[in-house]
Amino acid sequence: MRLVRSGASTTGGTDVRPILHFTAASGWINDPHGITFHDGVYHLFHQYVPNSTVWAPNCHWGHAVGGDLLAWEHRPVALAPGEGDDGIWTGSLVRHDDGSTRILYTSVVQPGIGIGRIRVATPEDDSWTTWAKGDVLIEAPAGLDLIAYRDPFVMRDGEGWRMFVGAADSVGLAMALTYTSADLEHWDYDGVAVSRSTGETEPVWTGALWECPQFFEIEGRWIMVSSIWDDDVLHHAGYGIGQLVEGRFEADSWGQLSFGDSYYAPSFFRDREGRPCLMFWMRGVSDPAEGWASCLSLPYVLSVHGDRLVAEPHPDVNGRRGPGGTADSTFDMLWDPAPDGDLLVLRSQEAESAVVSVRDGILRLDRPGQKSVQMPWTQGSVRVVVDGPVIEIASVDGLLGGAIEPVRQIMPTQGESRTWTLTRTVASGRAGRSGSSR
Repeated sequence: MRLVRSGASTTGGTDVRPILHFTAASGWINDPHGITFHDGVYHLFHQYVPNSTVWAPNCHWGHAVGGDLLAWEHRPVALAPGEGDDGIWTGSLVRHDDGSTRILYTSVVQPGIGIGRIRVATPEDDSWTTWAKGDVLIEAPAGLDLIAYRDPFVMRDGEGWRMFVGAADSVGLAMALTYTSADLEHWDYDGVAVSRSTGETEPVWTGALWECPQFFEIEGRWIMVSSIWDDDVLHHAGYGIGQLVEGRFEADSWGQLSFGDSYYAPSFFRDREGRPCLMFWMRGVSDPAEGWASCLSLPYVLSVHGDRLVAEPHPDVNGRRGPGGTADSTFDMLWDPAPDGDLLVLRSQEAESAVVSVRDGILRLDRPGQKSVQMPWTQGSVRVVVDGPVIEIASVDGLLGGAIEPVRQIMPTQGESRTWTLTRTVASGRAGRSGSSR
């Protein structure tokens, strides 16, 4: 959770919302968190500022439920400011082996909202609709000259529990602080799990603060994913791959997962099949005239390829594939660009909506009135998902996306492509190859 600035309207007051990307009925949203499969449904919690299309520190925890990771139904606000909180910022949902559930969240109090406190809340019903706030469990440690402290992430550690909290000091050192507990109530500070200076740029730069630090294991490799913040500017999602031993993370490699100015605040979870997944906040997708701002990304399944973390759209996206039709505003494309350079031109009703180009090892996204954004491209297939005013582009090299004008036409490319329309509900007869060009 952090201070943020809203993006520009992308739908011109017509309320052309995405159908597969979560948005608030009205108001501002940002970080997803606490995504959990429980009693046959997924629960999604998220940062929410009602009655506003810009961020404000009085964040709530919004709540939604769904049978899969794309069909969400809004539920009442789970946690709201008050009872000693001026804002309910990002945190974790934890399920104990004894069946009990807790939310551990960042409690902020004006005026010092940069330094949060870790507070607990427990559900008052089995549907997790109403929650009761408990005690403040942890205050920021003294002696570290901290300027930021927030976003607890909790996981099992042997027979006990381990928490990581994002932090930064006054000289540009990004840190994940760590705590241990036997019962989720009493926590002991265990020092700095990992740190890196904003002055370090090789192989990648990782900023002065890690917001929403998430730690998880994939096939014996430990990964830290975080949001890169520096000097009040939100950048992208980065990661380290290495080992976690006795609460200390040693990175063998550092990388950049998302590119451009949209993806931020990745939230780790495991789906109903146990697959490691992420979902992001997407900035810049908004329609203030219609009273809503920001959306959440598609869900992604994670894998590790050597020293690279790879995210690909979750199988629930494939389940929405219907018959062909490349002129639909919501579609899923598998694109194999021509190796010597290629253009994918997406047109709205009146003009170009977006141009995706690949050349000389760079994949670039250009949109009228917005700055060009790019990411590396080392050959191979590119997945392009367009959902009304949102585009997401995924390859083994990372994620790139943001706001666009709704697409009405896809121009042919030199490479090969396969395109499926996407539907709001699970397609009854999922298509295979539906549209192609060469």
